[in-house]
This record gives sequence, C-alpha cells and structure tokens, in this order.
Amino acid sequence: MAAAIFALALAAQHVHGAPAAPPAAAGSPLLRMARPADPQAQVGDEGHAGHGMPAQGHQGHSMPAQGHRGHPMPAPSAPQPAAPPAAGQAGPGAAAPPAGSGHVHQGMDHGSGGTALPAGDAPPPPPPANAYADGFFDPAAMAAARARLHSEHGGQKFLTVTFNLAEYQARAGGDGYLFDGELWYGGDINRLVVRAEGEGSFGEAAEELEFQALYSRALDAYWNWQAGIRVDAQPNGRAYAVVGVEGLAPYWFDVESALFLSERGDLFARVQASYDQRLTNRLILQPLVELNAAAQDVRRDGIGSGLSDVELGLRLRYEIRREFAPYVGISHERALGDTADFARAAGEDPSVTSFAIGLRTWF
Repeated sequence: MAAAIFALALAAQHVHGAPAAPPAAAGSPLLRMARPADPQAQVGDEGHAGHGMPAQGHQGHSMPAQGHRGHPMPAPSAPQPAAPPAAGQAGPGAAAPPAGSGHVHQGMDHGSGGTALPAGDAPPPPPPANAYADGFFDPAAMAAARARLHSEHGGQKFLTVTFNLAEYQARAGGDGYLFDGELWYGGDINRLVVRAEGEGSFGEAAEELEFQALYSRALDAYWNWQAGIRVDAQPNGRAYAVVGVEGLAPYWFDVESALFLSERGDLFARVQASYDQRLTNRLILQPLVELNAAAQDVRRDGIGSGLSDVELGLRLRYEIRREFAPYVGISHERALGDTADFARAAGEDPSVTSFAIGLRTWF
C-alpha cells in the first residue's frame, strides 16, 4: 500500500514539474526577487495599480507575484515619462474641481497670482437696479410711491422756534432785559432762518434791536453756510448784507460767525461761541463769548475800528423738560479801543456787568 502511494506521488511530480515552494515570508529573498521593479506598477489584492502593496492571498498572507501555472512574472520595463498636459488641462497629480461647482478656471495667470485681465482704471459696471417691483406693477405708480417714501423718511420740512436767551438783567444804572431768538423752517439741507435779538432798559426805548433773514444751506453734517439781510431797527435803522457760517466745531462748541456790509459800505464782523457743559443729565453750565469788530471808524454809531467790544457770559440752567429750562447767570460787556473812547466821550460807562435770570425754551 505504501509503495502504491509513493508511486502516485512520483507520477504527479513528473506531470506538474517541480514541487511548489512553501509560501515565502514578506521579507524573504524570494519575494523581493518576484516584486516588479516599479513600485507604482504593483498590483494589490483588488487589482488597483500604484498602491505599493504586495499581492496577498486569502486571510492576508503575503504571496509572491506568479504568472500562469506558478511561474514568476518577469519584471516590467521602466515606465516612460508622461507627456506634459496640454494648456488648460489638469496634470496627473492635480485635484479635479468638486462636482457641480461650475467653476472653470480659464484665463488665470497662475504665475503672477492674479487674473489675465488687462490693467487699467476702467469704470466699474453699473450696479443692478433694485426696483424689482416695477416688473410686477406700474413703474409710474412705483416711482410715485418711492418719492412719497423718501419725502416722509428724510425729506420732511420742519418748523422750530428757539429762544436761547430771554432774561431779566439786574445792573447798575437801571435794570434791563435781553433776548436772542431764532426761527427756522426747512429740511436737513436748505432752510430759511429768521433771527431777532435786542436789549435795553425798562421804561426806555430799546438800545439795540436787530433782525436777520437768512438762507441757510448745509455744507456737511456739522456746518451751514448762510446769506441774507440784516436790519437794525434800533438805534439807526440801517440795513446790511450778511454772509456767514454756523455749526458745531470740534469739542462740541456751537459757533456762529458773520460778515455785515452796511448800505453805506461799512464792514463789520461778529463771532459767537458757546459750550454746554453737562454737570448732570439736566443741569448744564453754559459759558458764552461774543466778539465784534469793525474795519473802520463809524463815529456816528460810536464804533471804532478793530476789535470794538466783547461780551462774556456764564449761565447755569436746569432742564425741567428739554424744551423748558430756567437759568441764572452773569454777563459782562466791555467796549474796547476807540469804541471805549467814544463811550467815555458820550458820558457812558464802557463796561457793564449784569446778573441775569431767564428762560431758555424751544418748540
């Protein structure tokens, strides 16, 4: 029986050739000889090229690459260099754009990091229109609705009356009064401004009574340019052309400045500045200074050339409501230069100090 089995094994050896070698380990010389020369050409278990993994048998055991009937496969020849990709095509290592992105990179200048568009300062394309409702409704009706909306949200006209000063003054030589008020009508850009101010002593004619009618136009968010006329009802009944600016200076100073050219050719200038220092939310201390100057002597009005007079004031008000604020304060007026000389020559005191109590209001 044993002799018969040995004879069958010997016959099978002659039919199939040399006996198959046992599976080699992963690092054996036999496996290294059977590997192809190019790692990128190796074939893995699933037939994908370029993974650099040895062919595997069942259950992960490494096996030498074999051809038909167990003969080792010859090593492939060295790979030939691939032709460079055509212009505008991705190379073998380039990542394809995501599906559905719709981006086609054409005309890109990758060497300079920008586009291939010519340099220049061509104007931008016009912005898209936002009047989408015109596609569904009558364009004329929509234009009228937009004009109405603009008028009610930024194009309104307002009327405001303000009395910055309305006070009783206690002073030597007779108590008096002083007022300074303003009315304006218009919008944010264009306004009509009417001003009135005066002072005097009780029981006597007003010493000064002045009216102005001005056209005011906004220069920017803080300053207005103004032009118009001024009429002095007292003391001389003279008219002036007016040009000036008013607004809010840095550090929140309210400033008014103007040039006055009289009907007789006399030129005058005035600058007034005030500042609201809030001690509390409703208690406000307001310093005020006013300077007047003349380009020439006007003896009939008792005004000398140069800086003619200065007024300094300090008032403390309490805003019971924003529109209603009583105050107390002190005011000092002084004539300077030739104007003081003219006042002394007329028997008048060139300086006057007054204690005031008054009301600031607007509506």
